Amino acid sequence: MSRVIVIGGGIAGLATSALLARDGQEVTVLERGDHLGGRAGSIEEQGFRFDTGPSWFLMREVYDHFFALLGTNTDAQLDLRLLDPGYRVFSEPDDVSGLRSVTVPHGVEAVAELFESIEPGAGSAVRKYLRSAGMTADVARLRFLYNPFTRLTSMLGLDVLRSVPELTRLLLRPLAGFVERRFREPILRRILTYPAVFLGTDPNRAPAIYHLLSAFDLDQGVFYPMGGFRALVERMEALAREVGVTVITSAEVTEVMTRETNGRAAVGSGRSGVGGGRAAVSGVRWTDAEGRSHIEPADLVVSAADLHHTETELLPSRLRTYPESAWSKVESGPGAIIAMLGVDGDLPELGHHSLFFTDEWEENLQAIFGTDQRIPDPASFYVCRPSATDPAVAPDGCENLFVLIPVPADVEIGSGGADGDGSPSVEAAVDAAIERIGLWAGVGDLRSRIRVRRTVGPADFARDFHSWKGGMLGPAHTLRQSAFLRMQNQSRRVDGLYYAGATTAPGIGVPMCLISAEVVAKRIRGDHSAGPMPL
Repeated sequence: MSRVIVIGGGIAGLATSALLARDGQEVTVLERGDHLGGRAGSIEEQGFRFDTGPSWFLMREVYDHFFALLGTNTDAQLDLRLLDPGYRVFSEPDDVSGLRSVTVPHGVEAVAELFESIEPGAGSAVRKYLRSAGMTADVARLRFLYNPFTRLTSMLGLDVLRSVPELTRLLLRPLAGFVERRFREPILRRILTYPAVFLGTDPNRAPAIYHLLSAFDLDQGVFYPMGGFRALVERMEALAREVGVTVITSAEVTEVMTRETNGRAAVGSGRSGVGGGRAAVSGVRWTDAEGRSHIEPADLVVSAADLHHTETELLPSRLRTYPESAWSKVESGPGAIIAMLGVDGDLPELGHHSLFFTDEWEENLQAIFGTDQRIPDPASFYVCRPSATDPAVAPDGCENLFVLIPVPADVEIGSGGADGDGSPSVEAAVDAAIERIGLWAGVGDLRSRIRVRRTVGPADFARDFHSWKGGMLGPAHTLRQSAFLRMQNQSRRVDGLYYAGATTAPGIGVPMCLISAEVVAKRIRGDHSAGPMPL
């Protein structure tokens, strides 16, 4: 049995702690906040309960596998509802057709029928597109997502070798161009490319291999866990505690402590670093809510905190695998302006999930990801209305809205607040989004019906999560920041130090955080296999 400290009690931290404790390790989670969940947080006000982070539940198979590793199953832990339709897409109204929206159903055949109704020939094209997406997703799951990349041979196999020509084309071609060659109508192109933004990347820069994302929302389906993502956090915490994990909140880790080694491998060590010394973890130093300092000894440390913060703040410079100079070459995913709105009355005009795409979609992408970064104006954005499915998240006769506006990762944009008292740029962007929802969805009195208004800006992400540049997601999924080219899950200079979460491999999103926990468990076990761990 090894003593393990997990830094951070978000999704990745809880998942890692549960898997390691089930392996027989003695695990303690240190969470700087007063509650668990990290970005998957929640707040309550005047009877409204808002998820403050993730809201799309995709890739159910990842959850199924994770829960099975803990001896249970998804249905026993979560009350999942399949959303059909999955979401609604709004475009700018025009003088000819008036309000314009498309409701996206669940299932390949229903999606093909929708596409055909918008663009003749697009039905058969999207069937072919989704077949390719599904096959690519299968290869990714078996060879890349769960792969610790500690053995070159783990990426090889007949499935990969047969797919090499197609995979090469998908890796070297941008997603936007891949879609544009197959579909003409702008709304169809946006339905197939918007997932790249939630993956932290400009569709013009994301490799086309990420068309696999459409297999998850259009084929496998969009789900909602009753109670929101808070229900997921609560179940993960309960499972972690059941297998013996100790949780300490209001515990800010200020240092990963190390001891010098003679160059021999320590417990759970990885390969040796190149120059600059060699060390092994000995524990962590942390402070409690009263400012008292504590030392927690450990044989292994897993940081599920932001990787930039871990490397540049918790380690001395000579022991950094990814020093500040390395981050100058890293491309951040977007930041976000978020509004949580409690609204009087019903809003049937909106789906559970709604996407608002301006005609200036390409200009939006340039504003977020280009060289002259700024808050897009007008902005495209996402709206979640969980009260469409879950009445418990709002008082009777009211609706719960979560509005997310992608913006550059830039703390100078500012922070949010309550009732409009956030930074001017944050509140102005929210005001514009509220106005656009009202105009495009036909809810002219929306602003006057808002009872609760809470906003969040990039500066809040930096303050609350030590988020690099105030980004909401982590490093973008460009070609050179994907799979084995992404920053990996183990220090090359400190034996026994590992990394989990969205800022490391395999990447962004709750399912990827669950997989990162499994990758860490594999590395500690010495398991070099590519696919999901056997049950």
